[in-house]
Amino acid sequence: MWLTDMQKIGVRLTSRGALFMLLGVMLFFDGALLALGNILFLGGLFLIIDPQKTFYFFARKNKLCGTACFLGGILLVFLKWPAIRVLVEMFGFSIFFGAYALFCPRLRPAPPYLFCRSHSSNYDISAL
Repeated sequence: MWLTDMQKIGVRLTSRGALFMLLGVMLFFDGALLALGNILFLGGLFLIIDPQKTFYFFARKNKLCGTACFLGGILLVFLKWPAIRVLVEMFGFSIFFGAYALFCPRLRPAPPYLFCRSHSSNYDISAL
């Protein structure tokens, strides 16, 4: 699948937005870098998928909590609480992109028998 020129620009903006957010966290929650990262990330997402699909992505009923967390995180940067913003937006990202984590084995949650194994000797690990 080939990308249009607008989608290529969107990919660049999104990756630069993620880079600025990472730098903002690494430089002790620098508010300017975090705000710039948010703006670039949203602008890139807007260009990768068209505006109508972007609106529907953020406005779905099962994603409204994630949208509120993401917009609340942007507001927290402007209120000079960037450390709390990172936690709020991480929760929002987990709501948005949590369904995609099932396809990546490293992001899948650990099976419950790993946590219960030390408490009970009735588990047969060879059967799992």
